[in-house]
This record gives sequence, C-alpha cells and structure tokens, in this order.
Amino acid sequence: MKRIVVKVGSNVITRPDGTLDVTRMSALVDQIAWLRSEGWQVVLISSGAVAAGRNEVTPSRKLDTVSQRQLYSAVGQAKLINRYYQLFRDHGLTCGQILTTKEGFGSRIHYLNQKHCMEVMIGQGVIPVINENDTVSVTELMFTDNDELSGLVATMMDASSLVILSNVDGIYDGDPSCSGSKVIREVNPASDDLSGVVVAGKSSFGRGGMLTKCRIALRVASEGVAVIIANGKRENILIDLFSRPATVCTRIIAAERVNGVKKWIAHSHDFVKGSLIVNSGAARSLLDPSSATSLLPVGITEVTGAFEKGDLVRIADEQGADIGLGCCEYTSDDLRKLVGVKDCRPAIHYDYLYIEN
Repeated sequence: MKRIVVKVGSNVITRPDGTLDVTRMSALVDQIAWLRSEGWQVVLISSGAVAAGRNEVTPSRKLDTVSQRQLYSAVGQAKLINRYYQLFRDHGLTCGQILTTKEGFGSRIHYLNQKHCMEVMIGQGVIPVINENDTVSVTELMFTDNDELSGLVATMMDASSLVILSNVDGIYDGDPSCSGSKVIREVNPASDDLSGVVVAGKSSFGRGGMLTKCRIALRVASEGVAVIIANGKRENILIDLFSRPATVCTRIIAAERVNGVKKWIAHSHDFVKGSLIVNSGAARSLLDPSSATSLLPVGITEVTGAFEKGDLVRIADEQGADIGLGCCEYTSDDLRKLVGVKDCRPAIHYDYLYIEN
C-alpha cells in the first residue's frame, strides 16, 4: 500500500511576521496533488493555526499562554483549513479536517475511532488534514508539537513513510548554523547514536525542535515506518524526495513492522496508571529479542499505583530502569495478591506488551 503521512511545520507555511505563506502552501498542495496522481494515499498533518490566528486578532487585554493559544487557534484554524480547501479544490481534490487531542490517543476505543474516520476519508478519496485541537488542549495534555502527532498518525495508519517538513535540510552532525556541519543522509536506529550531534532548540512559531523530531522519528522507524526529515521550503521537495534519491534530507531506515496494538501501546507513555517492578530473571526474559515472553506474576516483585484491568502500566527492573509497558490483565489490588506466585495467567500477555529496545 502506497500511503504516506506528510507533516508540515509552522515555520514552513508562515512568514517571519506570522502570516500564512499562501505561496508556499500552494506549492505544497501542488506537490501533494502530484503524489496523488502517482498513486499515493496522503494524510496531511499541518501546523499553522496559531500563527495564522495571531495576525488576525488583537486581544483587548493581556492573556495567559493557554488562553492565547485557544483564541489564536480558533480563529486561525478556520483560516488555515479554508485555504487548504480552496487550494485542493483547484486540483479537483477534496480535503477534510480532523482536529484531535493527546487524550484521543490514550483510549484504545478513541484511537480506533480516529483510525476508522481517516480510513473512511481515504477510501472516499478525501485527503485528511489533521491538526491538534488547541482550543480544548491544556498545557499538560498537549502534544510536544505536531511532530509527535504525526508520529502517532503514521503508525496508526500503517503508513509506509512519514515525511517531516521543517525549515532545515535534515539532521545535522553538528550545529546547522556552523559552516562545517553536514546533513546526516541516512540513519539506522539499530546502530546509530545521534544523542551527541543533535542540537537543542526550537523554531520561531513551533513548540518543538530537532531533538523532538529525532526522538519521535527514531521511535516511528523502530515500529516499521520509514521517516524522512527534509526542508519544506525547498522547491518541489516532496516530488524530489520520491523521484530523486540524491535529494538532500535525512532518511531513517524502518525496522520490521510492529502490530497495531503494540504501536498504540508504544506511544501511550503519558497514559500509564501504575508500575510493575520485575526481578532480574523476568527482566532478562522480557529483554531477550529471541523470545516472545509474557510477563507472569511470579516475576513481579512490586506493584505501584491504582489501575483497573486493561489499563496501561509501566514495567521496570529493580534498579528502576524502564523495560516497557503493556495492558495489565489484573486490577492493581488483585495483582498485589499474586506478586511472586507461580502458575497464574500472565499479568501482561505478549500480544499486549511493548518492550523498549
């Protein structure tokens, strides 16, 4: 299946004064129309609502950060989606708006409902245009930025590739502002360590930076989705990425695909309800890549937190190092009674267990 998720950052489609760069938006829509003509199914994640709204309304009094985001995004999102609607219509294409929140990915039911909606849209030839619903999000429940949202959508929709368009050419081996720094053209998550070369920082209108992009890209690639980080301000960048292999960008190699439930669990760290501490034997078994092991109560030494059957819990060793997370088959009270007990059904079945490599 030829399906890609394209994430467009705020700095790609806004001018320095915060207004929408309609020329750049039009060029990107032209390229997405080309991808469609080449048989690709496209999901678009677009930032820009807050930046668009900032230039449309002037608050009559000083507002806190959350209130500003709510006001600007409410006005700016209408402007943003209307522009996309008009631009896609010029190509004979229809787009539809999906606004979501981080909470929408914390429940398996909500997760599947969102996926179903997008599948229906794609099946009917409609291009989903997705953004965070900043009008209802509050600080502690916001995505890091739309890079995080795009990673969730790419894995949820079983995309073959995620393209993150920023205002730089990719991941550099040093500070991009230094003349000696070069773009890292290919990354293998299994062997390449980028922690020493990625520079912290964030864009003018976005909330994230290259550290965020790198972390999310590596996780998405580990779940079987190839990731490309490229410069969205370069002319015809989307066309070149899929027709000219030498195009400057960073390509992150996809690992073997992970099943749908495990993908959801992998991105649900913010929704865990408790922790299970396991002994050294259980830790070794869980971390052994050659075995498919469920977590049994006999290997658990401690249960923390209060959770119900089916809730997500964190798994850690006795030194506190994270091992993974999964859906627990017991309530916290019931599992505490079974700590260290043999011959019980799994606390977390392998099918509902994600191990962090």
